[in-house]
Amino acid sequence: MKSLLRGYGVGLTALFFASALVWGLVLIILPQLTMLESAVTPPKRALDSSIATQMSRDARSCASLLAIEGARTADTADGGMAVPSIGSMALPAIGTAPSAAAPVRRYILQCDRSNTHWRLLRDSDAEAAYLDTTYGIETLSVDESAPLPDQIAMAERISARTQRLGAELIAQEAQAFPYTLDNFRTLAAPRLIPATPEQQSLEDARLSNRLLGVIGLRFQRDGHTYERLGLVTLARTLSFALMATALALLLCYPIAYKVALATAPDRAVWLFLGLVIPYAIVELMRIYAWTTIIDNQGLINGLLTWAHVISEPIQFNRFPGTVFVVIVYTYVLFMVFPIYNVMTTLDRNQIEAARDLGAASWRVHWRVIMPHAKPGIAVGCIATFMLSAGAFSVPRIISRGLQAEWFSQTIYNKFFESANSNVGAAYSFGYTLICFGLVALFMWLMRTRLKDFARVQ
Repeated sequence: MKSLLRGYGVGLTALFFASALVWGLVLIILPQLTMLESAVTPPKRALDSSIATQMSRDARSCASLLAIEGARTADTADGGMAVPSIGSMALPAIGTAPSAAAPVRRYILQCDRSNTHWRLLRDSDAEAAYLDTTYGIETLSVDESAPLPDQIAMAERISARTQRLGAELIAQEAQAFPYTLDNFRTLAAPRLIPATPEQQSLEDARLSNRLLGVIGLRFQRDGHTYERLGLVTLARTLSFALMATALALLLCYPIAYKVALATAPDRAVWLFLGLVIPYAIVELMRIYAWTTIIDNQGLINGLLTWAHVISEPIQFNRFPGTVFVVIVYTYVLFMVFPIYNVMTTLDRNQIEAARDLGAASWRVHWRVIMPHAKPGIAVGCIATFMLSAGAFSVPRIISRGLQAEWFSQTIYNKFFESANSNVGAAYSFGYTLICFGLVALFMWLMRTRLKDFARVQ
């Protein structure tokens, strides 16, 4: 702080701190607080009031559609041409008179949903609850075999009753505590895995499913198999990200050592250019370039087929190892640069002194180079792990849906495909906390502190 004041003065130092504060507030703190608020807010469509209100709308639509159906039926009975509709184009038969029998009405989704014995959304472990039994209203439904006037009257009755119930529930929910942890609980909610006995025995014999059973993510209940799919996807993604980080470290440490300490400066420039130039291309273009290599008709399969090594193409899109390779390729510079930058600050005389004292090459690395490069290794591992854990484009483009999805894809699906943004926010916020916790654990194991990262420039 004193050095900043001496070097830049009070005005510029205050400006630096204010800019950093605004940066952290606008780009980090406020978005996370907004995400947290959405995560602890129950989805509106999961509220009992929303279910009752939606049923009132469905019953009202049912009554309107039944009225149109009645007019169409009456018109047909009078001998005129029926009103055409999608899925039921009515045309008069040539040379025949219209039948006098009243036709059965078409299936109407809104009428089918106009049933007060409707199941409410509850936790998977909770006892089933229904709208009529929970709130003491009549069990009403639209009977399609009843006369149309009776069906219309019943639909209007259901609409009026559920509208009153919805208004009452909205008033009650407004007085209740607005936040809940139910969105986070869905992450650990068990889901039924439908399977025949033969399929279930085959799945239970797999090693991965046995491991899931050991850690409690897969279990049997009443003869059925359940999995905590959210936690399974989370555990799989984190394990893949850790393995990708370890693979990147194994590949990048020798490269960084070669460029920084084992190569003449004039040759190191060319080695470094060989690493940097491919990254001048947009990331998505580099990922799509890999699809031409691993595709069924791609470069690898083409060469293997030409050499008569294989007769059928290898489906690399189904191999998790393919995703690892592409992720390491995509984020390799985030591992190389920090390690290289720290290694360049190491005095080569220390390496020569260790060798003069008889230390083997592995011992020189273990006792001299790696302790000095530890901050760079920590920064590279943290950056690669966080990028791998949050990778979306690589697993989506490379696997093309032929592999189990990563947790980032699950979050995307919650936000944009299932329109369940509250649960998606809970998944995202919880995932961020878990990743930060793993990073903190890694820093503790590496015995690194934040100020050690200042050596990584």
